[in-house]
Amino acid sequence: MYRHVLKNKNILYYLAGAGISQLGNVLAGLAFLFISYELTESAALTTIIAISQAMPYLLFGLIGGACADRVNKKRMLVAIDLLRIPLILSLVVLFQLDILAFWHLLAAAFTVQTLGCFYNPAYRAVLPLITPIEQQTTVNSLLDTVTRGVQVVTPLFAIGLLNAGHAIHFYTIDAMTYLASALLILKIHWVVPIDQENMNETKRDGLFYSIGVFFWWAKREGTVTHLFFATFWMVFFNTWVWQVGLLLLLLDRFPGSGQEIYSLLLGWYGFGVILTNIAIPFFWKTLTFSLYLWGSIVWGLGLVVLGFASYPPLYIAGVFIAAAGLPLSSLARVYLIQTLVPADMLGRAFSFNAVLLYGSNILSLAIFGALASVIGIQKLFIWCGSLMVITAIFYLFRALLTENTRRKAVKALE
Repeated sequence: MYRHVLKNKNILYYLAGAGISQLGNVLAGLAFLFISYELTESAALTTIIAISQAMPYLLFGLIGGACADRVNKKRMLVAIDLLRIPLILSLVVLFQLDILAFWHLLAAAFTVQTLGCFYNPAYRAVLPLITPIEQQTTVNSLLDTVTRGVQVVTPLFAIGLLNAGHAIHFYTIDAMTYLASALLILKIHWVVPIDQENMNETKRDGLFYSIGVFFWWAKREGTVTHLFFATFWMVFFNTWVWQVGLLLLLLDRFPGSGQEIYSLLLGWYGFGVILTNIAIPFFWKTLTFSLYLWGSIVWGLGLVVLGFASYPPLYIAGVFIAAAGLPLSSLARVYLIQTLVPADMLGRAFSFNAVLLYGSNILSLAIFGALASVIGIQKLFIWCGSLMVITAIFYLFRALLTENTRRKAVKALE
């Protein structure tokens, strides 16, 4: 199965470009945090750097998706990659001249992520153009495996540079990945699935009008609307407990070794996600909204187990259960967007999905971060995991009722 898919050179170039870009993104993200703290020794200012990397998606995410649907995707992707090279290398030059300041990092972080608002939906929208529909589940699985694998391995690679005192050269490597990505994109070939007349009509529409057209279309598509709403709630209940709560829980439960256990669990989590990603295409060729919800139920149950955990084996089990549910939910969401949304709206669909994710992340971090001071972290794990399961079951029953109603309507017409 995988061997047959990888014979397609377009898919090979696409996956290689995604992996290389992810390597640069992870290194740059670490560099912004490390160097900002080194310059300021302020946790608050370092947090501002982190926020500056999320805010552009809330401000420009929808506009980026609308642009991705209107322009030549290959030209835009290559142009953005080439534009980011001097931008990120300027930080290395300023550092070498000993004049690098916090505001330089802030401006660069915000600008790089703003460009990502246009780049990411366009790159995502290319995959259905180069992949036969019967292979999309397999390719999505490979894409997620590559990007998550890079996320797991990159911090280990970064340790060597950190020990040598060369954190600034995270940016140098990031710039090199942009160049490699641009070269790989130039090798990918695809055919635009809409005729020139429709393309010209799309270009005459205003950006905000085209965004409105997408919302009007999505509102009439029940599955797409339910998918977006369910995604918002799943991410909202997961983000704080997973990104912050798990570390705090382990530090409190295992004083002196919490960080080491946390690092080991993240590695175990990465292994579980990759293993699940590889297995999914062997069981399902097409992914449905029901599968998305079942994956979310398993994902939520993993958080519930972590909430009740008191010994390492239970933490290992909870993390692995979450790692089994998340990929099924994530891949099903991407597959549904790729197959249910028209090709000329994919950029807007993926950008709106990103806006939902980042908006939900920020709300989750703010609200549950405040609640953690008055509610125990274990209780938050149990509460959030349970709410994920309840929300998924609610949408599952709603989907079943909608399907039964549709079948009755068809029988009545017959």
